[in-house]
Order: sequence, then C-alpha cells, then structure tokens
Amino acid sequence: MDIASIIEPSRVLRNVEARSKKHALDILSEMIAGADENLSQGEVFDSLIGREKVGCTAMPGGVAIPHGCIDGIDKIIGAFVKLGEPVDYDTPDEGPVDLMFAVVLPKSPGTDRKACLREIASMFEQPSFLRMLRNARSSRALYDMIKAQMTPQSASA
Repeated sequence: MDIASIIEPSRVLRNVEARSKKHALDILSEMIAGADENLSQGEVFDSLIGREKVGCTAMPGGVAIPHGCIDGIDKIIGAFVKLGEPVDYDTPDEGPVDLMFAVVLPKSPGTDRKACLREIASMFEQPSFLRMLRNARSSRALYDMIKAQMTPQSASA
C-alpha cells in the first residue's frame, strides 16, 4: 500500500479555525469530497460522524484520526488540518485536539483498512513529529513533513 498517495497539497491546511469537533469534521469532509467527483461533503461527513459515534478516534497528544468507509470509491483519500486553536474532542486523555488527519476508505474487499490506519497512527505517536507539525510555518511545509513521514525510507533512497 502506498500510504503517501492518500494526501495531496490541496488537502493539507494550517491554522484552520474550527468552533468545535463537529465543525472541524465538516471542514475535513469538504476537503475530502473535493478529491473525488463521486463523493459529496455530506456523505463524507456522515461517514466520519458515524465512526465517531462508535468510539472516539482521538489519540493522546492532541491528535485525532477521524475515519470512515464509503461505498463507491476505489482509493483511500486523506486530509489534514492543523487547527489555529484546539477543540474539545472527548479524548481519552481529556485534552483538546489541534492535529487532525481524516481518512475515508473504500468499503470494498481487499482494502487493508486496519493496516492503513495503523500506519497513519504510528506517525502521530512520535512527539518530535508532532512538534514539527505544530511549528510549521505554512500549509506546504505541513504537507512536505507529512509526505516525508509517510514515504518509506527505502523509496527515498
């Protein structure tokens, strides 16, 4: 799986103003829906919210990885925002979230959803990477950091 292929510069934004968790998910849904003409913002939002109702997708350290599965898509699509101000997210560590990487995955068989989510989550378990993201000065810098982190080291050599 080429995990680095799920994100594009147009789907990485810095200093996004969100009033709440729901508003942040709405923004991410719009970003993802723009990547595939077969997706609607509402469909993406419903998928992300539906998964949140099953259980919180936040991790310790101010990070959330909202995700959902959608029929009719043939690729994994991701979007990332660094919020200007953290939002309450009902996290396990009771801290607010300011880094959000949303992903929609095909419902079709053959998509290794758990492996994809595991790989994304492992990136955000590294405190040094989180510091770099929070200190990024532009959306493009955020994209470059994420892309570099997602690209296997052997592929960059």
